[in-house]
Amino acid sequence: MDLDLSPKLAQKLYGGDGGSYFTWSSSDLPMLREANIGAAKLALQKDGFAIPRYSDSSKVAYVLQGNGIAGIVLPEAEEKVITIKEGDALALPFGVVTWWYNNQDTELVVLFLGDTSKGHKVGEFTEFYLTGSNGIFTGFSSELVSRAWDLEEDMVKALVGSQSGSGIVKLKEGVSLPEPKEEDRDGLVLNCLEAPLDVDIKNGGRVVVLNTKNLPLVGEVGLGADLVRIDRHSMCSPGFSCDAAFQVTYVVRGSGRVQVVGVDGRRVLETTLKAGYLFIVPRFFVVSKIADDDGMEWFSIITTPNPIFTHMAGSTSVWKALSPKVLEASFNVDPELENLFRSKRTADAIFFPPPN
Repeated sequence: MDLDLSPKLAQKLYGGDGGSYFTWSSSDLPMLREANIGAAKLALQKDGFAIPRYSDSSKVAYVLQGNGIAGIVLPEAEEKVITIKEGDALALPFGVVTWWYNNQDTELVVLFLGDTSKGHKVGEFTEFYLTGSNGIFTGFSSELVSRAWDLEEDMVKALVGSQSGSGIVKLKEGVSLPEPKEEDRDGLVLNCLEAPLDVDIKNGGRVVVLNTKNLPLVGEVGLGADLVRIDRHSMCSPGFSCDAAFQVTYVVRGSGRVQVVGVDGRRVLETTLKAGYLFIVPRFFVVSKIADDDGMEWFSIITTPNPIFTHMAGSTSVWKALSPKVLEASFNVDPELENLFRSKRTADAIFFPPPN
């Protein structure tokens, strides 16, 4: 059966005055189910508060837009309250409780990509809310909760029933939350717009890779990630993940063309990518992208914490490692044409600037 690799936009699941929560469903994007990956976006308006919750999936969160505050409670640890800003990436292992708050006028938008292999639904996140009309304690009897919290039953009813909102609420003016501590960001956050570049090709593109070295928690999440920015009309070398990983890509801004080639040399996707699209490249399939006039930026997760890629063009490509005689035999060409082929792309690696 042919796989549908078409990029898709997220759909709103719920929301109100405080903001909205968007998801990609596995029925709309079948590759989510194939890759065991979930994807969602949280968009908070001014004073929007995403109430404390935990998930059935480990995730990587990436701040697409705006500034705000996040609370993170790791298992058996105290609450960490941090400032978050555009470009921040956070690794959220199993068991982490989080809350999110927008204290600015600009909309705060956070992307979540994660592993659903242990989740309740393949290819989708299931969230468990600590409070609100669908909070976990609304399902327990007052008698049980009163014993757990050592409170009178009437106090339990008042406490559990006082928050009528669900998922996202808008806080009243003057409500204060804990002040973030800059030192709490250490080890929890990596800002991909400020981090040292792993790849920097003039007029071509730049890459920042998240791995166990610069954000150790990704080891617990089991995912790697990267932020890629390519300049106008530049090209990303055709390549594939050689460690059986899926590539899950969200287009942050800009636009461009993408082609994916799979089994038997068959092109399985050729389309235009735009900001907001999500698409997934299957294991070992080869993908390449070319940016339009405004360049293109994307954030990806790879379903292994320290991914390895093989490139099919450029100075680091597999072709440069093969001997001339092998190439001549493989292509069935004479030495002159093989030599011309080998002489090209000797300086460019991964990203290719546009022709002069």
